[in-house]
Amino acid sequence: MKKTIIVALFCIFGLSQANAQVSFKPGLRAGLNFSHLSKGGAYYDDEFTNDDRDFNSRTDFYLGFYGALKLTRFYTLQPEINYSRQGARFQFYTDDNRRHTENLEVSYLSLGVINKFTFNEKFNVHVGPTLDFVVDENFDTDSEVDMAFVLGAGYNFTRNFGIEARIKKGIIPVLDYSDGNHTNVVFQTGITYTFDVK
Repeated sequence: MKKTIIVALFCIFGLSQANAQVSFKPGLRAGLNFSHLSKGGAYYDDEFTNDDRDFNSRTDFYLGFYGALKLTRFYTLQPEINYSRQGARFQFYTDDNRRHTENLEVSYLSLGVINKFTFNEKFNVHVGPTLDFVVDENFDTDSEVDMAFVLGAGYNFTRNFGIEARIKKGIIPVLDYSDGNHTNVVFQTGITYTFDVK
Protein backbone atom coordinates (compact mmCIF):
# COMPACT_ATOMS: atom_id res chain seq x y z
CA MET A 1 0.00 0.00 0.00
CA LYS A 2 2.82 2.40 0.90
CA LYS A 3 4.60 1.57 -2.38
CA THR A 4 1.42 2.34 -4.33
CA ILE A 5 1.04 5.71 -2.60
CA ILE A 6 4.71 6.58 -3.27
CA VAL A 7 4.41 5.63 -6.95
CA ALA A 8 1.20 7.68 -7.25
CA LEU A 9 2.89 10.70 -5.67
CA PHE A 10 5.83 10.40 -8.07
CA CYS A 11 3.41 10.21 -11.03
CA ILE A 12 1.48 13.28 -9.87
CA PHE A 13 4.72 15.17 -9.28
CA GLY A 14 6.02 14.16 -12.72
CA LEU A 15 2.81 15.27 -14.44
CA SER A 16 2.83 18.59 -12.62
CA GLN A 17 6.43 19.16 -13.68
CA ALA A 18 5.59 18.34 -17.31
CA ASN A 19 2.61 20.68 -17.25
CA ALA A 20 4.73 23.38 -15.67
CA GLN A 21 6.86 23.43 -18.83
CA VAL A 22 3.87 24.28 -21.04
CA SER A 23 3.42 28.02 -21.52
CA PHE A 24 1.85 30.43 -24.00
CA LYS A 25 3.28 33.86 -24.79
CA PRO A 26 2.21 36.30 -27.52
CA GLY A 27 4.74 38.27 -29.48
CA LEU A 28 5.52 40.60 -32.37
CA ARG A 29 7.88 40.13 -35.31
CA ALA A 30 8.94 42.76 -37.84
CA GLY A 31 11.69 43.28 -40.36
CA LEU A 32 12.79 43.49 -43.97
CA ASN A 33 11.82 41.37 -46.97
CA PHE A 34 14.26 40.82 -49.82
CA SER A 35 11.98 39.22 -52.38
CA HIS A 36 12.04 38.14 -56.00
CA LEU A 37 10.25 35.74 -58.32
CA SER A 38 11.88 32.54 -59.51
CA LYS A 39 13.09 32.65 -63.10
CA GLY A 40 10.82 29.81 -64.27
CA GLY A 41 11.26 27.80 -67.44
CA ALA A 42 11.84 28.84 -71.03
CA TYR A 43 9.34 31.41 -72.27
CA TYR A 44 9.05 33.27 -75.56
CA ASP A 45 6.70 35.90 -76.89
CA ASP A 46 6.76 38.68 -79.48
CA GLU A 47 8.56 41.12 -77.15
CA PHE A 48 11.23 39.18 -75.28
CA THR A 49 12.52 35.80 -74.15
CA ASN A 50 13.49 34.78 -70.65
CA ASP A 51 17.13 35.30 -71.68
CA ASP A 52 16.30 39.01 -71.99
CA ARG A 53 14.63 39.44 -68.63
CA ASP A 54 15.24 39.01 -64.94
CA PHE A 55 13.26 39.15 -61.69
CA ASN A 56 15.63 41.03 -59.41
CA SER A 57 15.23 41.47 -55.68
CA ARG A 58 13.18 44.29 -54.18
CA THR A 59 13.22 45.39 -50.54
CA ASP A 60 10.11 45.89 -48.43
CA PHE A 61 8.85 44.92 -44.97
CA TYR A 62 6.86 42.37 -42.98
CA LEU A 63 4.96 42.73 -39.72
CA GLY A 64 3.34 39.98 -37.71
CA PHE A 65 1.91 38.58 -34.51
CA TYR A 66 2.57 35.15 -33.05
CA GLY A 67 1.61 32.96 -30.15
CA ALA A 68 4.48 30.87 -28.80
CA LEU A 69 3.07 27.66 -27.29
CA LYS A 70 6.06 26.11 -25.55
CA LEU A 71 5.29 22.42 -25.17
CA THR A 72 8.68 21.19 -24.01
CA ARG A 73 12.03 22.71 -23.15
CA PHE A 74 13.17 22.27 -26.75
CA TYR A 75 9.98 22.52 -28.84
CA THR A 76 7.56 25.42 -29.40
CA LEU A 77 4.53 25.43 -31.69
CA GLN A 78 4.14 28.97 -33.02
CA PRO A 79 1.03 30.00 -35.01
CA GLU A 80 1.54 33.31 -36.82
CA ILE A 81 -0.41 36.02 -38.66
CA ASN A 82 1.83 38.18 -40.85
CA TYR A 83 1.46 41.03 -43.32
CA SER A 84 4.18 40.63 -45.94
CA ARG A 85 5.01 42.97 -48.84
CA GLN A 86 6.75 41.03 -51.60
CA GLY A 87 7.29 41.05 -55.36
CA ALA A 88 10.24 41.73 -57.65
CA ARG A 89 11.96 44.27 -59.87
CA PHE A 90 11.16 43.01 -63.37
CA GLN A 91 13.81 44.01 -65.91
CA PHE A 92 13.60 43.19 -69.62
CA TYR A 93 14.65 44.27 -73.12
CA THR A 94 12.09 45.00 -75.83
CA ASP A 95 12.41 44.71 -79.61
CA ASP A 96 14.06 48.14 -79.88
CA ASN A 97 16.79 46.87 -77.49
CA ARG A 98 15.76 49.23 -74.70
CA ARG A 99 15.90 47.98 -71.13
CA HIS A 100 12.82 48.54 -68.98
CA THR A 101 12.24 48.06 -65.26
CA GLU A 102 8.87 47.47 -63.62
CA ASN A 103 8.36 47.27 -59.87
CA LEU A 104 6.05 44.31 -59.25
CA GLU A 105 4.41 44.62 -55.83
CA VAL A 106 2.20 42.05 -54.13
CA SER A 107 1.14 42.02 -50.47
CA TYR A 108 -0.06 39.00 -48.54
CA LEU A 109 -1.89 38.20 -45.33
CA SER A 110 -0.01 35.12 -44.23
CA LEU A 111 -1.20 32.40 -41.83
CA GLY A 112 1.65 30.20 -40.66
CA VAL A 113 2.31 27.32 -38.30
CA ILE A 114 5.98 27.37 -37.35
CA ASN A 115 7.75 24.56 -35.51
CA LYS A 116 10.51 26.09 -33.42
CA PHE A 117 13.31 23.97 -31.96
CA THR A 118 15.39 25.68 -29.27
CA PHE A 119 18.96 24.82 -28.31
CA ASN A 120 20.88 26.21 -25.33
CA GLU A 121 17.83 28.43 -24.56
CA LYS A 122 19.18 30.97 -27.08
CA PHE A 123 19.54 29.55 -30.58
CA ASN A 124 16.42 28.26 -32.37
CA VAL A 125 15.54 26.74 -35.74
CA HIS A 126 12.22 27.38 -37.53
CA VAL A 127 10.41 25.22 -40.08
CA GLY A 128 6.80 25.13 -41.21
CA PRO A 129 4.15 25.96 -43.82
CA THR A 130 2.26 29.17 -44.51
CA LEU A 131 -0.92 29.93 -46.44
CA ASP A 132 -0.79 33.40 -48.00
CA PHE A 133 -3.72 35.43 -49.34
CA VAL A 134 -3.23 38.35 -51.75
CA VAL A 135 -4.54 41.59 -50.24
CA ASP A 136 -3.01 44.06 -52.69
CA GLU A 137 -1.04 44.02 -55.96
CA ASN A 138 -0.07 46.37 -58.78
CA PHE A 139 -0.11 43.66 -61.48
CA ASP A 140 -2.38 40.76 -62.44
CA THR A 141 -1.32 37.73 -60.40
CA ASP A 142 -2.31 34.29 -61.63
CA SER A 143 -3.42 33.17 -58.18
CA GLU A 144 -4.97 34.96 -55.21
CA VAL A 145 -3.39 32.49 -52.79
CA ASP A 146 0.08 31.07 -52.25
CA MET A 147 1.34 28.18 -50.16
CA ALA A 148 4.90 28.50 -48.94
CA PHE A 149 7.41 26.76 -46.73
CA VAL A 150 9.66 28.51 -44.24
CA LEU A 151 13.12 27.58 -43.01
CA GLY A 152 15.01 29.83 -40.67
CA ALA A 153 16.88 30.45 -37.45
CA GLY A 154 16.81 32.86 -34.56
CA TYR A 155 18.76 33.96 -31.53
CA ASN A 156 17.28 35.21 -28.25
CA PHE A 157 19.38 37.85 -26.51
CA THR A 158 16.91 37.91 -23.60
CA ARG A 159 13.71 36.02 -22.85
CA ASN A 160 11.84 38.86 -24.60
CA PHE A 161 14.05 40.17 -27.40
CA GLY A 162 15.53 38.24 -30.31
CA ILE A 163 16.57 38.35 -33.95
CA GLU A 164 15.67 35.97 -36.77
CA ALA A 165 16.36 35.19 -40.42
CA ARG A 166 14.20 33.06 -42.70
CA ILE A 167 13.88 31.86 -46.25
CA LYS A 168 10.32 31.56 -47.54
CA LYS A 169 9.63 29.70 -50.79
CA GLY A 170 6.22 29.69 -52.47
CA ILE A 171 5.00 26.75 -54.54
CA ILE A 172 2.00 28.30 -56.35
CA PRO A 173 2.91 30.42 -59.40
CA VAL A 174 2.45 34.17 -59.06
CA LEU A 175 2.95 34.47 -62.82
CA ASP A 176 2.17 31.44 -64.97
CA TYR A 177 3.14 31.43 -68.64
CA SER A 178 2.74 28.79 -71.33
CA ASP A 179 6.24 27.37 -70.90
CA GLY A 180 7.18 28.46 -67.41
CA ASN A 181 6.00 29.87 -64.10
CA HIS A 182 7.37 32.17 -61.42
CA THR A 183 6.99 31.62 -57.68
CA ASN A 184 7.75 33.75 -54.63
CA VAL A 185 11.21 33.61 -53.08
CA VAL A 186 11.70 35.74 -49.95
CA PHE A 187 14.57 36.23 -47.54
CA GLN A 188 13.44 37.80 -44.26
CA THR A 189 15.51 39.27 -41.47
CA GLY A 190 14.17 41.09 -38.44
CA ILE A 191 13.51 41.27 -34.72
CA THR A 192 11.08 39.57 -32.36
CA TYR A 193 9.61 40.63 -29.05
CA THR A 194 7.85 38.14 -26.76
CA PHE A 195 5.60 39.47 -24.01
CA ASP A 196 5.69 38.13 -20.47
CA VAL A 197 2.31 36.63 -19.60
CA LYS A 198 1.58 35.13 -16.21
